[in-house]
This record gives sequence, C-alpha cells and structure tokens, in this order.
Amino acid sequence: MALDEISISVLAITASVLILGGWVPQIVKGYQTKKLKDVSKYLMSLVAIGATLWMWYGFEKDDIFIIGVNVAAIGLTLTVLTMKLRYEKNAK
Repeated sequence: MALDEISISVLAITASVLILGGWVPQIVKGYQTKKLKDVSKYLMSLVAIGATLWMWYGFEKDDIFIIGVNVAAIGLTLTVLTMKLRYEKNAK
C-alpha cells in the first residue's frame, strides 16, 4: 500500500507530535518538583546521541521531517538532562 505525499506528511507530523509530546509531562513534572532522580542520565545521553545520528541521516536523505523531529528531540532530551544535573547538584 503506497501512500501519497500528503498522507506521508500527515503520518510524519502525527508521529512527531506523539513522540515529542511524551517529553512534555516529564519536563513539566521535573520543573514543578525539582526532582528527576528516577531519570537516568545515561538514557538521556544515549537518546540525544541517537537523535543526533537520526538528524544526520535526515540531512543525508534530505528529509525535513526526520531532521525536524530529531532537532526537537535533541532539545527536549538535553532540557531533561540539564534539569536532572542541575537539580541533583542543588540537592547536595
């Protein structure tokens, strides 16, 4: 089943919103509680590295959806990682 260009765009945008939307509750809760002790800094680092590689792949394929979602994913992941490191430092 081949999708037309509009259907592929809708699919990509929907997937992007769902994937990136998952970060928002974590950021909001972390900001409110100032606690992210259950979030692994190693997981955040690996996700950021993976998103960077996907972004590179997007540039190679000239795919704006892959590039865009991974730029946003890197930003959100680094936000959570920065919050975690800052809050752990302040808790000591």
